Amino acid sequence: MLKNCYSRITYCSAVLLITMINSDALAESEAIQTEEEIVVIGVTPTHGVNLPIELIPYSVQSATSEDLDSAQSFDLSDFMNRNLGSISINEAQNNPLQPDVQYRGFTASPLLGLPQGIAVYQNGVRINEPFGDTINWDLIPESAISSINLIGGSNPLFGLNTLGGALSITTKNGFTHPDHGAEAYGGSFERIVTSIESGNNNGNWGYFFTGSYFEEDGWRDDSESDALNAFGTLSWRNDVSTLDLSLSHGDTELRGNGPLPIQLLEIDRDTIFTSPDITENNMVMLNLEGSHWLKDTILLSGNVFYRTNDADSFNGDGTEFVECTSDPGFLCEEDDLTDPIEDQNGNMIPAGNDAINNISRREQEGFGATLQTTFINDLFEHQNQAIIGTSYSQGLADFDSQVEIAFHNPDRSTTGTGLFVPDESTVIKTHTRSWAIYFTDTFSITETLALTLSGRYNNTHVVIGDRNSINPSPELNGEHDYQRFNPAAGFTWQFNPEISMYASYSESSRAPTPIELACADPDAPCNLPNAFLADPPLDQVVSESWETGLRGSFGASTIWNLGVFRTENKDDIIFISTGGVSANEGFFDNIGETERLGLEAGINGIWNDLDWFLNYSFVNATFETDFLVSSPNHPFAIDTDGDTVGDSIQVRDGDRIPGIPQHNFKIGGDYAMTPKFSIGGDLVYNSNQYLRGDEANLLDTIDGYAVVNIRGSYQYNQYVSFFARINNLLDSDYETFGLLGDPEEVLGPAFDDPRFLAPGAPISGFIGITISI
Repeated sequence: MLKNCYSRITYCSAVLLITMINSDALAESEAIQTEEEIVVIGVTPTHGVNLPIELIPYSVQSATSEDLDSAQSFDLSDFMNRNLGSISINEAQNNPLQPDVQYRGFTASPLLGLPQGIAVYQNGVRINEPFGDTINWDLIPESAISSINLIGGSNPLFGLNTLGGALSITTKNGFTHPDHGAEAYGGSFERIVTSIESGNNNGNWGYFFTGSYFEEDGWRDDSESDALNAFGTLSWRNDVSTLDLSLSHGDTELRGNGPLPIQLLEIDRDTIFTSPDITENNMVMLNLEGSHWLKDTILLSGNVFYRTNDADSFNGDGTEFVECTSDPGFLCEEDDLTDPIEDQNGNMIPAGNDAINNISRREQEGFGATLQTTFINDLFEHQNQAIIGTSYSQGLADFDSQVEIAFHNPDRSTTGTGLFVPDESTVIKTHTRSWAIYFTDTFSITETLALTLSGRYNNTHVVIGDRNSINPSPELNGEHDYQRFNPAAGFTWQFNPEISMYASYSESSRAPTPIELACADPDAPCNLPNAFLADPPLDQVVSESWETGLRGSFGASTIWNLGVFRTENKDDIIFISTGGVSANEGFFDNIGETERLGLEAGINGIWNDLDWFLNYSFVNATFETDFLVSSPNHPFAIDTDGDTVGDSIQVRDGDRIPGIPQHNFKIGGDYAMTPKFSIGGDLVYNSNQYLRGDEANLLDTIDGYAVVNIRGSYQYNQYVSFFARINNLLDSDYETFGLLGDPEEVLGPAFDDPRFLAPGAPISGFIGITISI
């Protein structure tokens, strides 16, 4: 009844091959168990006894380290973009390590200000950052990944932020990867990437270590970046217990210079609007995982973790200050031309400086633990697996920011003057405490029909405190409590040996993040990621998800899936721009209901020497509530009283959410020309999307695009192989993202088109070598 999955990338999942215990044998207390090797996945973030895909009532996509290696992807986000269904990328920062990853219309991004809707776990630890639930893809080294599961729907078992889905990452250890190797490649953009790894075990003790280093100049001006990552695990095993102590470290400096005004883009795609835009991350994470069979049918598992990440940002931008009318020759705020601003010494700041440097630092710290018990016992003489667990975590963040007066150089980079504006400074401390209890039970009604019931109770407490002694903002002080029980139910039915059906309903929620709560007053907009002024309450976002589908196989070598889903968010939160050169000034607000309605289809398999896949998805992401939203850079903005000129646009029920393409199509594969030589490639197509700031869908969309990539590899001998790839083979000009801004502040009145677009990278080539021992 249960079948192995055999394709390179499968919807049938995953990660791990285990020995499932025959429940009839358990019931008869036989000493010798019947064993069957099947593909299974983890149904909670804490790995324990997992379930076969035939019993999972929702969509799951999976891949292993071998899949990542053969795809020759740049990193995990690039792999998912090229290979997994319903995934697209917005290159808002134009840095390959800082993508906005979209899954089913929900976001996992490193950028503050975006509504995060995907929970990401590494070995059971939720690695969404404490301050804004952001995800730093640069801190997840591809060389450490053993397997991934991308889980669809509002699955409550994966906790907060699982509005659209969850990504669960399992890393390598000395038992799963007892080998040694090194890899290096380089090519376009002066990119050089190197990595090493080593693992082994003696049956009881094992170790694994990997280190990787990346550097490049980037394909756009002033875009050099580097990233160092290291990961190590010390493991212990015996017949009934496991322990894994892992240490992760990431030290990165990334430059992402963002979208270009469309008129500037038409002149030079390599140029930048303003610079620099530097983000530095320094992360350390320590995680202890363990499991122990209390008896043949009860498994206790859990983890304890500590994680810290210091993030510094330096962003050169156009100024928001103008010359005073009351005191010519000095600078004032745009909305108050009679009150000159003062520097840190109490002196009025002279006019003539046309830029600012936004400088901020976030010291983030998280720690917590999870404990769960898995029961494998027959219930009423039917197979049954139950899991009960609890988790506790705290997230601390110290945030401080300041604004330095600067001037633009001829290349639109900035040079600071050493004069700071105390009234624009922010110093806050935040504390987020969350605890939860959860359960799931899968009951086999018959040999082909199974019912799953799940639920999770979340309790979150958020405290924000002002710590600014120079420019106090007591209105920032506040405490907020959020709690909710989120249920889920589903069934699977394998109505013939080759086809099974699944259906489920689930709910999840996310509490507003500290950054959203600190920037939620429309009368006191903030400048992301710098200034926060007030702390009004926001409602937590609740998602309700329905999905159903079929999955099956054609013969012994082809897997397919077809499914539909609908997710509705209630009290959804978005960032509402009130202006700024790059539209980064504004506030967060609950705007009512949004919906993601979609269809997913995939097929993959092996035909002779061809390993191939095809994925298509349709995602219609829409606002379901009428509301008036601020968009001061919109050419069709109106006043709140309906005048033809103003700073707001009217969003209607059914308008599409910006930044999300409706159609996504991927096809690819690898063909073994000889036992040693293979060639492969992939095509990624995304349809059009609306610009951020055009929530009313009044402007033309960003054009859809297709990108073709090819690759090849040659196994020279048992230890050495060579590989090469060409990205964007046809050198297509395309854009992945857009927003509305104000280019005139920097470029002058001739640049009056408010549309900013993020250009995709041009054709590039890379060649490398892999050594395996």
